Amino acid sequence: MFCSCGSMMFPKDGKYVCNSCGATKDIGGKAEVIKTDVKEKETTVITENVATLPKTRIPCPECGHTEAFFVIRQTRAADEPETRIYRCCKCNHSWREY
Repeated sequence: MFCSCGSMMFPKDGKYVCNSCGATKDIGGKAEVIKTDVKEKETTVITENVATLPKTRIPCPECGHTEAFFVIRQTRAADEPETRIYRCCKCNHSWREY
């Protein structure tokens, strides 16, 4: 996020803060992550739409909408690829890609 003065804003205490001019802006929502142990491996699920998460164009398997929030997590061994976790911007369906 960039400030109107052109500097980058950083999250602090639930707001974006500009270190150059001191301007602040509210963050749109908060992230809530649920972690569960499944066969001794950790599984992570996005539980809310969060304005600060990146979006990508990918079709939702439930409703077909083409935009989703995503996070990348290392859920398996370090020598295996990361897991991409998506949440549809329209119907809030969550799914994973390994």
